[in-house]
Amino acid sequence: MLSSLARAATRRPLTVICLWVVFLLLGFGLGTGVFGKLSDDVPDVPGTESDMADDYISGISPTGEEITAVVEGEAVSDAALRAQVDRAVAEVREIAGVAAVPDPYTTPGLTARDGQALIIPVTFEGGLSDDAEEDATDAAVARIKQIEAPEVHVSGGELLGRQLGERAQEDVKNAELISLPIVLALLLVVFGGLRAAAVPLVIAVSGIAGAFLALFAFSQVTDISVYAIQVTTMLGLGLAVDYALLMLVRFREERRHTEDVVEAVHRTVAAAGRTVMFSGLTVAVSLTGLLVFPSVFLRSMGLAVAAVVVIDMLAAVTLLPALLTKFGGKIKPSRVKSGDEEGRLFARIARFSARRRIAVLVTVVPALLVLALPVTGMRIAIGDAQQLPSSTEARQLYDTVDAHFPAGTGVSPVTVLLKPGTDEATADRIRGLSPNTESRDLAGGNTVLELQPPGSVDGEAAADLVERIRDVRGDEPVEVTGVAARLVDFRAMLGERAPWAALTVLAGIFVLLFAFTGSVLIPLRTIATTLLSLGAALGVVVWVFQDGHLAGLLGAEGLGALSLTAPPLIIAIAFGLAMDYELFILARMREARQLTGDDQEAVVTGLRRSGRVVTCAALLLAVVFGAFMTGGFSPILQIGLGLTLAVLIDATVVRMLLVPATMALLGRRAWWAPKPLSRLHERFGLREAAAPEQSVTTNV
Repeated sequence: MLSSLARAATRRPLTVICLWVVFLLLGFGLGTGVFGKLSDDVPDVPGTESDMADDYISGISPTGEEITAVVEGEAVSDAALRAQVDRAVAEVREIAGVAAVPDPYTTPGLTARDGQALIIPVTFEGGLSDDAEEDATDAAVARIKQIEAPEVHVSGGELLGRQLGERAQEDVKNAELISLPIVLALLLVVFGGLRAAAVPLVIAVSGIAGAFLALFAFSQVTDISVYAIQVTTMLGLGLAVDYALLMLVRFREERRHTEDVVEAVHRTVAAAGRTVMFSGLTVAVSLTGLLVFPSVFLRSMGLAVAAVVVIDMLAAVTLLPALLTKFGGKIKPSRVKSGDEEGRLFARIARFSARRRIAVLVTVVPALLVLALPVTGMRIAIGDAQQLPSSTEARQLYDTVDAHFPAGTGVSPVTVLLKPGTDEATADRIRGLSPNTESRDLAGGNTVLELQPPGSVDGEAAADLVERIRDVRGDEPVEVTGVAARLVDFRAMLGERAPWAALTVLAGIFVLLFAFTGSVLIPLRTIATTLLSLGAALGVVVWVFQDGHLAGLLGAEGLGALSLTAPPLIIAIAFGLAMDYELFILARMREARQLTGDDQEAVVTGLRRSGRVVTCAALLLAVVFGAFMTGGFSPILQIGLGLTLAVLIDATVVRMLLVPATMALLGRRAWWAPKPLSRLHERFGLREAAAPEQSVTTNV
């Protein structure tokens, strides 16, 4: 297949380039429509009690979404301000689609005790079409914003998703403006020429377009989280640079062996292209673990990111060869250095780790386990507006309410649906679980209770309230929903499905690594060392964002828990990225072993020839992740830091120390497999093509 792709790209390079140009236009044209379809609703799990109860209530309730406005900055009892607010409330009530707007001056709890702020909630009618709800929201916001006060903030409901989408688009644009020039500068240092440095950026832009287009496609059939756009874009950009870097390094090496550019492209695709293909497959397989979860958010993220990875992989083995066919003749071959000079530092590290393998293992492994210790106390939460940048409308509204109103104001209640036939004594016991309980009757003899939880909506007290309600109801037709109940159900879903997700990913990775190496021990060793680096990275994220250590350096604060979006995505994506560097190194080790037959020297040669590529790739990926962390969204900060640490730890400590130490410890047994599996691999396995030279190596 790779040979066919290479021949197609070299025979008709202009056709291939034009097809990718059309793809780019679609990505940056049609694909950017995803920014208007982003949702902040993450914890829904289809089929759970909280999800079904919410759907049931939505179907019979006469009211729908709600937005909240807060007016602040002067005494709200001022006659002129009160007159403005009264007029605004009266006019908003007349807007088509608005169901209710309470008087903030006469409704308890809507005027701050200090007299410096008031809240105006606007509830819309149920069953509105998307366009009707959007029109009603825009009209209500526009009218409320006309109130002349020092601060007027409006957010919530459908408006919140739109505001976050606009901010996400701005953050992605800023991240690209920051990361692409830095990446270009680093590539200039690596390759020493503008032409060679520009090629990975072209592939990177393809990755960004692929991210937009993949998300837009998925947005047509499911909700896309506001955080998905940053995650998929930064991963698409980072992996595209990684793959292009590996291919270009190999191309410059092959140019030393032949003056025929087309032949050099064919050799590059046959060798490094196979590594890229396996790398892309391992990252995609790592993300299949997210498909095990019934959560719409996790499944859509897994599919979208996997699609972006495949697009990056295809760009590396089709677009890049076409570009090299047209312009590769102007890219200089890599300089030739003797084996003693090239990669000297990495060779020394590999020999040291191989000789002192026991010392390396008893030092590095405990150190990584210590870094991973905070994971044992990890907590996840839905989070509130504190996770948003201070410049967002929703965060400003949150800060204003927090400054002027009692704790718990604006916290979503635990919603209890009492269906017909519910025993009144049971209903009374449920009402008694909270001193702040409101009741409303709905069609068909249904009653809804709203119990105000103490503390935050995702705190332990709110979760305990949900569990107590479910204990009290017994066999009665009572269902619990609301944000706190969704979080309880989401946590339960994670606990139930996580082992199956892990089994799916590990089995898939094992099969792919076996197909690549023909060994059963190397996949096991790879999985074990990768889990160490992943645990260490996740432990630091918990220590920073949950416990609050050094969080201020990142413009964040300790929140007492991680965003529920962060751990699953960090684990799935980081595991796949770790396989990238493992395959880069294993490809060179296997190649050297095929040429020399010396297992120990193959480890040293493999690191000598791949160490600089792996280090550069990790640095470039860290730059990309770091640029996306400038946006200020706490979940993105958590994911960005986790992936950055996982990549850097894996590319340095694990791949440069643990890999040679464990390979030396295993010796020839590292490449062992039972005879039936060996025969299977000989027949169906894929392997890296051998280099044409043995005596010289490449200086990237």
